[in-house]
Amino acid sequence: MPGQQTSDSPEVSVVMPCLNEAETLAVCIQKARACLADNGVSGEIIIADNGSTDGSQSIAEAGGARLVPVEAKGYGSALMGGIAATCGRFVIMADADDSYDFSALMPFIEKLRAGCDFVIGNRFKGGIAPGAMPPLHRYLGNPVLSGLGRLFFLCPAGDLHCGLRGFSRDAFERMKLQTTGMEFASEMVVKATLLGLRIAEVPTTLSPDGRSRPPHLRSWRDGWRHLRFMLLFSPRWLFLYPGLLLMLAGLGVGGWLLPEERQLGETTLDVHTLAYAALSVLLGFQAVLFSLFTRTFAITQGLMPPSRLLNHLYRFVTLETGLVVGGLLVVGGLAGSLAVTLGWQKTDFGQLEPSVVLRQVIPSIVALALGFQVVLGSFFLSVLGLKRKGGDR
Repeated sequence: MPGQQTSDSPEVSVVMPCLNEAETLAVCIQKARACLADNGVSGEIIIADNGSTDGSQSIAEAGGARLVPVEAKGYGSALMGGIAATCGRFVIMADADDSYDFSALMPFIEKLRAGCDFVIGNRFKGGIAPGAMPPLHRYLGNPVLSGLGRLFFLCPAGDLHCGLRGFSRDAFERMKLQTTGMEFASEMVVKATLLGLRIAEVPTTLSPDGRSRPPHLRSWRDGWRHLRFMLLFSPRWLFLYPGLLLMLAGLGVGGWLLPEERQLGETTLDVHTLAYAALSVLLGFQAVLFSLFTRTFAITQGLMPPSRLLNHLYRFVTLETGLVVGGLLVVGGLAGSLAVTLGWQKTDFGQLEPSVVLRQVIPSIVALALGFQVVLGSFFLSVLGLKRKGGDR
């Protein structure tokens, strides 16, 4: 049966997503079949058709490939449907536009046989033919997104968006991929890295698209979808690091201005700047909380692997701890506010010196706000952690 491995199952399943690829589909199938046959590899070719209207289905069947109709639209949907129907121990996927060389699959198969879980091509090392990749993609899009992928996730691959890649069935099942669009390619690399899979890359070539029609890819839209996915899967870079930076900046400037006004060149910085420093602290702390919320939710929903650091942190940071810390901050803020009110009372509630009073009021407001955020955040983290705690018992 499709999707199940038996003793007679092929070693390699080649999967091609297809949406109106009549011009190039036959040559891609022919190259893949010849590569497997010439090297004595038992294999099958799967065409995951996403609703073609140009006769691609009959071309696939005439070429000896197995046709798998996939109703759900999208690049990721087509690939997931096709991969789910494979029987091979290893899966190799690539677009059916004749831009990738299906006659050069052996380096991928050899890496997988050697124990690699995930093998991805590198077009920058293998060679990009003239006209094969738009300058916007070659010099901006791919380098930037691949660089961010290495920065955010420490991925060892140098070309994160190469469409020619291979992986074991076990690795695919562990990745639990979910995205349905072009960001599917990023999700696969990110999850392979986060799961600690053994990743290798193979220099591969890229040729000009063999179709006469425009490609399905939309540069800015799909580029944003890749970037958005990487940001959402990296709460550290989206929330934690910016939040810590805001907090440190706010605390530094606030601590500098709290005793008295300061001279910076010809400019005098006073309580107005102190107020913005306080805002920086509050916004930064909110971002740090969001980092914890996001990572906890992603882990409990199976979107990201468990974090040993968070598990260790949650042994000490409990709801009760948060309530105590938050309560102390609220009490401190109320005490500061009361002291300001008593000082005002001594003047019979008359005119006060703003520069003096605000240096007491602003820290009190910050303490109150942080206290309430800690208390509410502790409750919310406890709700998010219910599934995690239940699974630990």
